[in-house]
Amino acid sequence: MNFTNVEKASLAELTPIAESDQLALYAIGDQTYLLVQRHEGTQWTALRISGDGVFRVSSLLTDATRHMYKDVSARLSPRNLLEARP
Repeated sequence: MNFTNVEKASLAELTPIAESDQLALYAIGDQTYLLVQRHEGTQWTALRISGDGVFRVSSLLTDATRHMYKDVSARLSPRNLLEARP
C-alpha cells in the first residue's frame, strides 16, 4: 500500500467501480486498485492497494462500522430513552 497524489486527468480514461460523492475506487490492473479521495478543494489523493488488501480493509471497516453502530444504537434504544425521561 502507498499513498500518492493523483492528477484528475490521469483518471479520465478509467471508470470507477464504486464511488460516492468524495471517494471512488478504480481498478488499475494486475489486481491493483486506487481508492481516491476526490475533494474539489484539495489535491486528489489515492491509496494504492492490492485486491487482497481490499478484502482486508473491507473487513476492518466492517468492524469499525459495527463498533460505531453499537454506540449509536445503545443511545437510541427504547430502554435508554425511557430511562432518560424526567
